[in-house]
Amino acid sequence: MKDFVRRTTTDAVYETLHDEIASLEILPGTKLSETEVARRFGVSRQPVRNAFTKLGNEELLVIRPQKATEVRRFSRDRIELARLVRLAVELEIVHSAVPIWDETCQEKLAENLISQQQAISDGDLPAFHALDYDFHKLIYVLGGNPLAFEVMLECKKKVDRLCILSLENDSEAKSVLDDHREIAAGLKSGDVERAQQSVRKHLSRLDQTVDYIHKTHPEYFE
Repeated sequence: MKDFVRRTTTDAVYETLHDEIASLEILPGTKLSETEVARRFGVSRQPVRNAFTKLGNEELLVIRPQKATEVRRFSRDRIELARLVRLAVELEIVHSAVPIWDETCQEKLAENLISQQQAISDGDLPAFHALDYDFHKLIYVLGGNPLAFEVMLECKKKVDRLCILSLENDSEAKSVLDDHREIAAGLKSGDVERAQQSVRKHLSRLDQTVDYIHKTHPEYFE
């Protein structure tokens, strides 16, 4: 008999709340009550408390003893640190990927780019966001550094909610797609400097995103 991981009540509460926070169904600054969440899921308060702790460790909730738990607002300092770490990692990823990049790698990226364009044409921004994730993961995997993607993912989680909000602006999705095309072209060119420059340009877009969201949703920031 094959082993399997049993999905606990805590897992069910955590996964649902995580998805709702990450997708902005639950907005930054929203107060959450253990009692109300337990009632919603039909469970005791303990698994809710456990789920809250996990979400707090991921910096998605702010848990204060004797005070209401709330969905963490955005912090410019945390965003800047996450961007710095991600940039350092991705510059090294493309540096090691360029020498081994071949036609098969390029074809896989091209397929993803076509799907991104289709998602924009369809107005399906959630699909575009998922394809954005897949695009970057492909570079790590095809470039021979799949484990390093976990480091990038931790950084990306800290800004994903911002990215979803920025995609309310349709032109932003098109700009991100243009960046992705430049990154693909840089990898294909075999020119490390060109590939790295395309990554720098792409990640610098976060500054514009932060300014845009701060202007349109200032209440979401600390």
